[in-house]
Amino acid sequence: MGSFLILERYRWFDLQVRNGRFPNATTLAGRFEISSKTAQRTIVFMRDRYGAPLEFNASRRGYCYTDTGYELPRLFASQEEILAVLMAQHLLSKNDGGLIAKNLGQFSQKLLADAHCCKLPRAVLSESFSAVWHGYAPVHPDIFQPVVTALTDTRFLSFSYTSPKTNETTRRLVESHHLQNYMASWVLIAWCHSQSDWRKFYLSRMQAPELLSRTFTRRPRESWQPLLEETFGIFQGADPIQVTLRFTPFRARWIREQLWHPSQKITNLADGSLELSFPVADFREVKMKILQFGADVKVIKPATLKAEIQEEIKKMTVLHEL
Repeated sequence: MGSFLILERYRWFDLQVRNGRFPNATTLAGRFEISSKTAQRTIVFMRDRYGAPLEFNASRRGYCYTDTGYELPRLFASQEEILAVLMAQHLLSKNDGGLIAKNLGQFSQKLLADAHCCKLPRAVLSESFSAVWHGYAPVHPDIFQPVVTALTDTRFLSFSYTSPKTNETTRRLVESHHLQNYMASWVLIAWCHSQSDWRKFYLSRMQAPELLSRTFTRRPRESWQPLLEETFGIFQGADPIQVTLRFTPFRARWIREQLWHPSQKITNLADGSLELSFPVADFREVKMKILQFGADVKVIKPATLKAEIQEEIKKMTVLHEL
C-alpha cells in the first residue's frame, strides 16, 4: 500500500505543475498529511531519480517544468523488480523456443527505459544472470503459443500426441487447465476427451496443434491438483508410496541442501549418513534418480523398489562386462 501512496504523490505533484499551480513542499505535505521533510524528499526524488525538469520559481514560491514535454515514467519499477524480470528471461530463454524470453526482453526494455533506479546499463545487467538446463525437451513456438492461448482463453485444443512408450501417435481433444515447467520441460495438465480422464502431455511430443473456437468451463482445481505435486517427480495420481533412501556420509553433505519434495523428511544418523523419505506414485523416475548416485545411496524401503534397483544393477553388470 505504501508504494501506491508514494506513486499518488508523484502523480498529484506532476499534475499540479502541469496545470501551472506552482506546488511546493508545503502544499504537497498538506495534501497528503506528511511532514515537510518527507514532501521535500519526494520532490528531490522526482527530480534526481525520474529526471523531472523541476525548477523553483521564487516569485511564485513553487515549482514549474523547464521542459513542458516531460512525462513521468509509466511504470514505477524498483531495481529488484527489474532484476526479477531479467532473471526470469534467462531462466526461460530456451525451453519454449524463445517466445517467453522474447516478450520478457521487450518488457524489460520498457522497464529500463522508464525507470531510473538501475545503476548498471542493460548490457551489464543481461550478462550478470544465466540459467543452465540439460536433458530437457525444448518446444517450438508454433506448439507453445496455441497451448498458452487454449489455456488462457479456455478453448478446446486438438493435437497429435506420440507416446514414448509405444511410439504410437493418436489425436487428442483436450481442455487445458495448467501448464507446468518441470525440470525445464513444459507439461500440460488437461482433461482428455478420448480417455475421459486427466492426463499430462509433454509439449515436445505434440504435433499439429489446432485451436478450436469452442470454449469450455474450467473444472475445479481439486480435480487436477493431485497431478501437480502430490508425490515426487512428474508421475502423479496413483496412491502414494513412501520411499526411504539412505545416503553415505560423503553424499549426505549435498543431500541435506536439496529439496526433493515439499513433504520430505530427513533423519540424520550417528555416522554422518542420512535417510531421506518422501512420497512416490511411480518408480520410473525415482529409479533413475537413485542410480544417478551409484554406491552412495541404498534403498531402505519399500522392498519392491529395492528389488527393481537390484534387477537393474544386474542388467547393468551384464551390459558392462568386458
